[in-house]
Amino acid sequence: MTYLSPLGYLLGVEGAALLRGFRERSADRAFVEARIAEIRTLLDTPALAHAEGETAREGTISTAEVYRSWAPHYDSPGNQMIDLEQPVVRRILDGLPVGTALDAACGTGRHTAHLHRLGHRVTGVDASPEMLALARERLPDVGFHQADLHDLPLGDNTVETVVCALALTHVPELAPVLAEFARVLRPGGHLVISDAHLLVSYLRPTLPRQPDPEGHPTLLAEYHRPLSAYLAAALPLGFQVRHCEEPRRPLRSLAPDTAPDPLPAHMSWDLLHWCPEASAAALDDSPVAVVWHFQLEDTGKNSTKD
Repeated sequence: MTYLSPLGYLLGVEGAALLRGFRERSADRAFVEARIAEIRTLLDTPALAHAEGETAREGTISTAEVYRSWAPHYDSPGNQMIDLEQPVVRRILDGLPVGTALDAACGTGRHTAHLHRLGHRVTGVDASPEMLALARERLPDVGFHQADLHDLPLGDNTVETVVCALALTHVPELAPVLAEFARVLRPGGHLVISDAHLLVSYLRPTLPRQPDPEGHPTLLAEYHRPLSAYLAAALPLGFQVRHCEEPRRPLRSLAPDTAPDPLPAHMSWDLLHWCPEASAAALDDSPVAVVWHFQLEDTGKNSTKD
């Protein structure tokens, strides 16, 4: 059970701003005193001080349920994770040989479409029928299959490239999924992975979702990992690191004179307008995602690098 408090979250942002300022030697006296004054103001603001939080339970809503509601607007402009992740992934894909490709957890087919434009013979796989319906509408001449990442509907050694974007955060263990990627890849094949960065899980608000049968808001179970976890799962399978990049949140601070929005009914990014300077100090230029380019070892061929 997690108690989600709007005031608690804002105080956490203030604390993160102070700690980062101390660590990066950017917290002068004026900044520190401004944060302390703002904390006092937040504590004394009736809309925040008297706002009830929500007690939420994790794991009582499934990934399938969440993506069912996300599907219609998943690709809408303004999804910052996609905006930052996509150019990095596509830059890697643009440098790979054209061949047979798999978009694993393809969603609405955004990376599938790019692989298709590059000339790959591409297959898309996803567990969400709602997301697949949008992918099929976008790319009617591409083969899509509903399947789990642990049991891909492809034979051994059948593709040269596998892409898996922003999906592994929903997988409890990395090793079985990466082993499945290694199974379908040909020796020397390429694996491009993107995932939410561990730091995001500490700095973003946790969004409660529809109530469970007992009336408690629900939290989607997510698995955020340090970078070492990807290496621990990939290297024993024969994957070699070709590139790793951590796209960062742009310097796009909220204007200090921005009027606070009305208090949301639950924790959301809208809360950041209550402390724009602290939000900028805590969040700007922080890693949002991690993108890995691995290549499956092939002692009989020359490997390529970015």
